[in-house]
Amino acid sequence: MQDNFYPGLDITSTSPPLGFLYGEGVFGPQPELRTLNSIRQSLLDSQCGGPEIVYAIAMDVGKSIHKEILKERMLLFGLVTYATGKLGMEPVRSQGHIHSVSGHSNWSPPELYEIWSGRAVIYMQETAKQNPGRCYAVHAGPGDIVLVPPGWAHCTINADSRTTMTFGALCDREYGFEYDEIRSRQGIAFYPVWNGESLEWQKNPRYEDCGLIEKTPEKYTSFGISGGKPIYAQFEQNPDAVQFVSKPSIKEELWNNFIP
Repeated sequence: MQDNFYPGLDITSTSPPLGFLYGEGVFGPQPELRTLNSIRQSLLDSQCGGPEIVYAIAMDVGKSIHKEILKERMLLFGLVTYATGKLGMEPVRSQGHIHSVSGHSNWSPPELYEIWSGRAVIYMQETAKQNPGRCYAVHAGPGDIVLVPPGWAHCTINADSRTTMTFGALCDREYGFEYDEIRSRQGIAFYPVWNGESLEWQKNPRYEDCGLIEKTPEKYTSFGISGGKPIYAQFEQNPDAVQFVSKPSIKEELWNNFIP
C-alpha cells in the first residue's frame, strides 16, 4: 500500500493545525473545524477524552477552471482531514449521518470517497432505523475509492491512531447532513473500539440484532469508475463518468442490492 496518493489537485493537508493549503489555480474555503464536544452524542462514551479538534472539513474545492462546470452539473468536491489520537476506546471518527434528499434530484445522494493518506474505514448501514439492514466496514488506504450508496447512514474512521487521515469526496452540490436518527440511538449500529492498535466492533444495543461485514472496496466498474485514477482526474477527462453522484437515477438499477 502506498503512503500517499496524488489526487490530481495541488492541495496539501496540514497538521497542526488541521487544514489545507491550496496551490496555484486551486480554489477552496477555510476549513470548518469539528470539535469533540460537537460529536459526543454519537460516541460509545459521550464523556470520553480525545483531541479537541477531531477533523477539519472543506466543502467545494477544485481547479478554478472547473468552477462553473461543477456548479452546472451540481457536483461538489470536498476534503476532510482527521486528527491523530483516540476518542476514549474509539478511534477518531465522524459521528455518522444520512444525506438529505436533494431538491433537484429527489434522491438522498451517494458519495464517492477517495483516500489520500493514512488508513480509513468507511462504515455504512442501510438505514438509521432500529433495524439497520446490512452493515459494512470497508477498509481503505491511499488511492482506494469507496462508494456510499443513496440513503445509507455512514461515518468515516481514522483507522491508525498514530497518523492523520485525509480523504477527498465527490458529492451533490445541494448536500445536507441529517444526524437526528443516529443521535437518537447514540450512534451507528456498531462502535469501532481499539484492542491495542487493532480495531474491533461492539454492537450498539439500541439497534436490532444484525451482522457486520468487513471488506475491501469493490471496483465499481459497472458505474464507469476507473481504479487507481484520481476521482478529480476522471471528472476532468469525462464529467459524464461521475454524473451519477448528483443524478443517482441514471444508475438506478445498480443501487438495488448494492455491495460497497
